[in-house]
Amino acid sequence: MAGRQIFDPCAFRNVEKDGKIIGYSFAFKAQYYRSITLSIVRDLTVEVDGEKAAREDIRLTVNGQPFTLEEMRTVIDPEYRWEFGDFATVTVLKDGGLSKGPHHLRAHQSIAPSYMPFTIEKDCDADFDIA
Repeated sequence: MAGRQIFDPCAFRNVEKDGKIIGYSFAFKAQYYRSITLSIVRDLTVEVDGEKAAREDIRLTVNGQPFTLEEMRTVIDPEYRWEFGDFATVTVLKDGGLSKGPHHLRAHQSIAPSYMPFTIEKDCDADFDIA
């Protein structure tokens, strides 16, 4: 697979709801050569500055709809496909979000297409700043 931009460099930010910072988010592309149903995403892990996010705190938003990783296991609706080349938004719930300044992100994707006898796994790293 040819190298391509995995993260949107302008999309790293803290997430605010009702005037309170509830977490952080970033835009991420699936590391696969075609669009996928969310049900074949086996796992997404997120680690920022060495701190691993809890699985239950991770959300993936596709076409404006957020899903927990457990909810994604049953999503086969074509309206919520992770289209090839499109960024999905990953949100991690974390009171107070991330501090201002530089951070290092490591995200890991596990995708299990039904027609392949193995899971496709990819580690993706990025350095970014929270303004």
